[in-house]
Amino acid sequence: MKKILLLAISVVAMQLEAQESDIKKSIDIFFEGLHSGDTLKIKSVCADKMILQSVMESLKGSKFSHEDISEFYKSIASIPKDMKIEERLLKYKIQVDGSMAHAWTPYEFYINGKLSHSGVNSFQFYKDNGVWKIVYIIDTRRAPQPPKGE
Repeated sequence: MKKILLLAISVVAMQLEAQESDIKKSIDIFFEGLHSGDTLKIKSVCADKMILQSVMESLKGSKFSHEDISEFYKSIASIPKDMKIEERLLKYKIQVDGSMAHAWTPYEFYINGKLSHSGVNSFQFYKDNGVWKIVYIIDTRRAPQPPKGE
């Protein structure tokens, strides 16, 4: 009986690990598209009516914003070719329940190699025909703080 229970636990753990890997793959595809300005690549892992929101934090307080998905794609496509943007994900925390998942990814965002801001992305997913699609992203954004004494 113990062997059957261990086998069942192992199978469930392997399935969860495979799903987490597939979710990371969708996130990676999203950021590959973002970094290269390839909106078709981004769209391949996003729901048609994806929601984008941000919380900008500063010493003066916070500001909440909503971005229309079509405006988001236009802004990505209009990034100048000589501007290099890079969002570095620092880690992943993924939770899965059936065809729904959540990923929490702290990040640092660089423009031409210089830190622009940092924060956390919160992704919501649903599994659509075997592909984890992003349905909602909300992030926090904080400008780097100058060293104390400056």
